[in-house]
Amino acid sequence: MPTTAEFPIEGGCDCNAIRYCMETKPLFVHCCHCKWCQRESGAAFALNAMIESDRVVNLGSEPEVVNTPSDSGLGQRIARCPSCKVAVWSNYAGAGPIMKFVRVGTLDNPDVCPPEIHIFTRSKQPWVNLQGGAPAVDEYYEREDYWPAESLTRRAAVLPAIQAYQATLKTDA
Repeated sequence: MPTTAEFPIEGGCDCNAIRYCMETKPLFVHCCHCKWCQRESGAAFALNAMIESDRVVNLGSEPEVVNTPSDSGLGQRIARCPSCKVAVWSNYAGAGPIMKFVRVGTLDNPDVCPPEIHIFTRSKQPWVNLQGGAPAVDEYYEREDYWPAESLTRRAAVLPAIQAYQATLKTDA
């Protein structure tokens, strides 16, 4: 698990047009092995640090947002560099703009955010060997079973904003 002492930390895209600062440690780091993440990342999994959007400060150019389908059918918005096209984070439909899923590989020091859980391992590539002590679950999980108390408290603080965002989706439909 990342420690508070390692933050703030910066990251960005390959060409450095997009630069950002993650001011605090993330709520939780997912290593997702679902087929959608495999396709979107072009790799065997996606490693995302979930964090409140207001804790990620833009230091460079504005990213280009690309609406992308997802397995849920609700889609996600992927923030990419307009020049080099590297994806730096996503906003999933469930929490919308309230939460960012920062691509750990775009951090200047990605070592500070190892996976805290492996999800959707039922579809992981058979040659991927899960070691390192992080729990692994076949699909998704109950947050209360895995997240630290501090992260649950932080999520509770933004939950009203997430619920307000979700209510706008229902009225737009």
